[in-house]
Amino acid sequence: MTIAEVARRTGLTAHTLRYYERAGLLPSPPPRGVNGHRCYTQRHLDWVVLLSRLRATGMSIAGMRRYAELAGNGLPTSRERLELLLVHRAQVASRIEQLRDDLTLIDNKIDIYRKSIEENHV
Repeated sequence: MTIAEVARRTGLTAHTLRYYERAGLLPSPPPRGVNGHRCYTQRHLDWVVLLSRLRATGMSIAGMRRYAELAGNGLPTSRERLELLLVHRAQVASRIEQLRDDLTLIDNKIDIYRKSIEENHV
């Protein structure tokens, strides 16, 4: 599949996809066709989706690069990859909990304003 198709399927720009490749975030770069254009495989697409989710959940580019490097080294790095993902998961879970607390505070403020508006007929 072309870079444009991968961009369309993932919501990322072609520029971002090229950056991910240059930054060493793919375990292997997509091969080039006879025309010199990148030919992404389903594996590349799946990998880009994973990268975008890791990034969206706050993983640093350095962390993503480390994960890609480990993945590129295959099965012997499974334990390290697991540990990296467990640490990231804990960080994401902590942020979710903080967001829940933040949402509760906002909901309480909304309730206060609603009650005030009702009581004062504003």
